[in-house]
Amino acid sequence: MNDYDIKDLDLASRGKKRIEWAERRMPVLTKIREIFKKQKPLKGIRIGACLHVTTETANLMRTLKDGGAEVYLCASNPLSTQDDVAASLVKDFGISVFAINGENRETYYSHIRSVLLKKPQITMDDGADLVSTLHLEMKENLADVIGGTEETTTGVVRLRSMARDGVLYYPIIAVNDAKTKYLFDNRYGTGQSTIDGILRSTNVLIAGSNFVVCGYGWCGKGVAMRARGMGARVLITEVDPLKALEAVMDGFSVVSSIEAARIGDIFVTVTGNISVLRKEHFEVMKDGAILANSGHFDVEIDIKALRESASSCREVRTGVIEYTFPDGKKVYLLSEGRLVNLSAAEGHPAEVMDMSFANQAKCVQFLLEKKEDLKPQVYPVPEEIDSSVASLKLALMNISIDSLTVQQKKYLRSWERGT
Repeated sequence: MNDYDIKDLDLASRGKKRIEWAERRMPVLTKIREIFKKQKPLKGIRIGACLHVTTETANLMRTLKDGGAEVYLCASNPLSTQDDVAASLVKDFGISVFAINGENRETYYSHIRSVLLKKPQITMDDGADLVSTLHLEMKENLADVIGGTEETTTGVVRLRSMARDGVLYYPIIAVNDAKTKYLFDNRYGTGQSTIDGILRSTNVLIAGSNFVVCGYGWCGKGVAMRARGMGARVLITEVDPLKALEAVMDGFSVVSSIEAARIGDIFVTVTGNISVLRKEHFEVMKDGAILANSGHFDVEIDIKALRESASSCREVRTGVIEYTFPDGKKVYLLSEGRLVNLSAAEGHPAEVMDMSFANQAKCVQFLLEKKEDLKPQVYPVPEEIDSSVASLKLALMNISIDSLTVQQKKYLRSWERGT
């Protein structure tokens, strides 16, 4: 039996059914897996992955293994692991998994180290915890690494900082920045799954509420779109004037965070930054305000300040902590301030993760093919990979598009012809 640390191997039967359910909604990745199974482009390669352990991730791990890789997986968030999926990956697919839902910080990092002890040649990260731990604590294993991929905005920001400071030891492809990732996964995936997490946690009525979205990046756009679609009055807070202007042009109200704090009923932070909602906001919030985070790390809501401001707290529903202030006002925090869409729900739908994880698989293959040409820096997803994923998705959806004619191609290459 392969090495692992999971909650309960007996959960595997349920997990396998759910993995198969997701597989039917991931035709692009399934097609890539069929090709990988025949060609074995990853034969003998050790891959260490730090990702959300979900049904969609399970199908990516299967693809990598069928491509010939040795795969080792740990969680990229302590609350996002689906224990039945972890069990099935171990029992049914022979993949080493180190992840338990609800694990504490010490166990979380011990699981990351367990993966790194396998001396991966390719790293696959969601938030850059695997990469940063490797660089900070286990530098002796860096010599084995060919390259890596990064799935999320927060991780890409961290990795670009490492590259800028000259401490990144190997090339990493920013899968997050692929158009077939952020235009769909970040917008439609985060939008739907965030609302799903809030509803599962609270069962509140969103219609008619003042719904505050902190941050109008691609994830924030998705959340705002879905909240408006459910009848909420959506307010946007921003620090970037261009994004704020875009939100206005998209028909949303843009206000300062302190103004939003006074009138908001539901708050979602999705900025990738620290202390977006903090003491001065908590103090003016209405009784019954609900706080949720869909940014990668649990730093966007200042939980320490929330605890210090409150006179007492208690769990009133699963994953819902009620903070009572000295004046009797109550504020509710969802999922400990962690990713609400994965902690309280199941994360992004398989249909959008299909494209994200297709990019992951093809980028791993690209890293192996181009390893001699790549330097220790953060690279974009090659345009041909992005385009091929989009084309394959359309084909599998039975959708046809046009091609440029010879005349049109010539026109686009020319400069002489004007009005």
